[in-house]
Amino acid sequence: MASPRVRKVADRIQVIVAEMLERRIKDPRLGFVTVTDVRVTGDTQNASIFYTVLGEEDDLTGTAVALESAKGLMRSEVAKQLGMRHAPSLEFIHDALPDTARHFDEVLAKARASDAKVAEASAGAVYAGDADPYRKPYEDDEDDETGDEPDA
Repeated sequence: MASPRVRKVADRIQVIVAEMLERRIKDPRLGFVTVTDVRVTGDTQNASIFYTVLGEEDDLTGTAVALESAKGLMRSEVAKQLGMRHAPSLEFIHDALPDTARHFDEVLAKARASDAKVAEASAGAVYAGDADPYRKPYEDDEDDETGDEPDA
């Protein structure tokens, strides 16, 4: 678990980078970017910035190149706004969480369709044998009630 100080630094870096991408970075290769998470090491020397891009695969590659080229400008702005002695190095990582969630949604939709087919096929089904297929223990009512043992 990260210390509260490190978590505050990570939250502040997320805000700074998002504002920079919205207002100051004017690279035409930059797509519609959302900063999803920032993770900072315990010594605040490295910051991993997770982002997603709305669009196609070529938008993703263009955005990755644009973020790499603007890394120095963003690092200097992060250092200036944080007021730290050593600015953390920035690493941009494409967040695969939305893609994974989309894949899970597709798998769940297939499972729901398969369950619906099974429910539809079993709608008019009846048991092949008795409704209760288990054997019942044999009960001899006459001997148990009297409690007498048979005479030999």
